[in-house]
Amino acid sequence: MGDAPIVVHRPSRTGGRRVTVRGRIMGLAHSDDHLIEFLRQAGLPDAWELLDDPRWVEWQGGAPHEYGAGA
Repeated sequence: MGDAPIVVHRPSRTGGRRVTVRGRIMGLAHSDDHLIEFLRQAGLPDAWELLDDPRWVEWQGGAPHEYGAGA
């Protein structure tokens, strides 16, 4: 696991990805819009520009921005 404060975990078997910010579980995102809302709730109102920055966001176990069901 990297040092990024935001982790978007691998897709679940039923779809969606768990999101943690600094170790705090924010919820299950089913889209970038959901992810942005979780980040806004965590105090990051301009988070769109952070999504593709690996210093901020670690995408685990799947391609970035994909929220479909995992294997």
